[in-house]
Amino acid sequence: MKFIVKPSQLSGAIAVPGSKSHTIRALVLSLLADGESVIENPLFSSDTLSCRTMIEQFGAAVHQDKNSWVVRGTGGRLSVPENIIDVGNSGTTLYIGIGIASLVEGYSVLTGDEQIRNRPADRLLAAINSLKGEAFSTRQNGKPPLVIRGRIQGGRTSIEAVTSQYLTSLLITTPLAPKDTVIEVPLLNEVPYIHMTLGWLDRMKIAYRNDRLRKFTVSGNQRYRSFREAIPADFSSATFFLVAAAISGSEITLGGLDFNDTQGDREVVSILEEMGAEVERGEREIRIRGKILSGGVFDLNAIPDALPALAVAGCCAEGETRLINVPQARLKETDRISVMRAELEKMGARIEELPDGLIIKKSPLRGARLHGHGDHRVVMALAVAGLVAEGQTEIETAESVSVTFPNFRELLQSLGADITMHEE
Repeated sequence: MKFIVKPSQLSGAIAVPGSKSHTIRALVLSLLADGESVIENPLFSSDTLSCRTMIEQFGAAVHQDKNSWVVRGTGGRLSVPENIIDVGNSGTTLYIGIGIASLVEGYSVLTGDEQIRNRPADRLLAAINSLKGEAFSTRQNGKPPLVIRGRIQGGRTSIEAVTSQYLTSLLITTPLAPKDTVIEVPLLNEVPYIHMTLGWLDRMKIAYRNDRLRKFTVSGNQRYRSFREAIPADFSSATFFLVAAAISGSEITLGGLDFNDTQGDREVVSILEEMGAEVERGEREIRIRGKILSGGVFDLNAIPDALPALAVAGCCAEGETRLINVPQARLKETDRISVMRAELEKMGARIEELPDGLIIKKSPLRGARLHGHGDHRVVMALAVAGLVAEGQTEIETAESVSVTFPNFRELLQSLGADITMHEE
């Protein structure tokens, strides 16, 4: 499928869907918890459905009740999966699933689609092995398919968290090891996602010590309790609408966003303000009005998912924009640094790759035939670029937006965007 996008002005208000990151954490913790948990307002997308399927394979029972998932957990007594676990395109599900599998007294096999099978997991596998689990790659390259056998016992390990999901996986699973665990963290990218994980552990009354995010000591032999939690709206999804308004001179309102939440991508609002957009923060909503934008230097280490959309913003900003310190953007569904450079160049952008980011100069964009590379965030960012490009923009692999934002096109249309989907 492909999107066809034409220049558009936006106006109106939409409700932003629930957070993928929070939804997946809630699903995994409900699997490990005693009793019945209720997850209100979860994100319904391919990634979260992959996680739901995974926790069912590990022994959870899940049913939908209106706009909630009700999960009967295992109390940490996990089942050996009856089949290979296919996480689809969900890297978060893969990495947290590795940790979950290390609690199972038996073998689990995890794999995913072509992009997932090229995602590195070697550091996390080494950490599982050092905690007395067994973890290896079937191709001996540190990438899925992966075989995991528990149980981990606890002890001491070190993890270079080039993606925060490695550390999140260990923090969630080591409380159920029989012994205490010390986790040294010599490298940590995407810090806000760790604060999100710790927030969930705090709500679950899990005991741990945090030494400046460089060392964690997690008490063993703990239990998770059942819970009822509402999932906040997703700042990562909101990013595309924020940028769309900022670059097109439009005014829109986004509902459901909570600035007290731990999501790192809330920083995008401040970045767009610094670039010149006009923002009004309300109680659980944001009104943004596009103005003349100016470039700047922005450190995206904490918010790598924002790189594709902010690269588009850079094309529309006076002067030069530098998006830096985000080498892990090359390790996502695609090498997003390289892909965004290549696709925006097709639209006439003056853009240069850095090892850890992009340099973008103001560029009048023109419509072009683009490839989304099956990467949901790349596709959505290119669709936003099409709103201000001269002529018509066509973006292949548009179906990939279902990974995190199935109704992206419909919501954009409701604001006045000229965007349609067509079969290839």
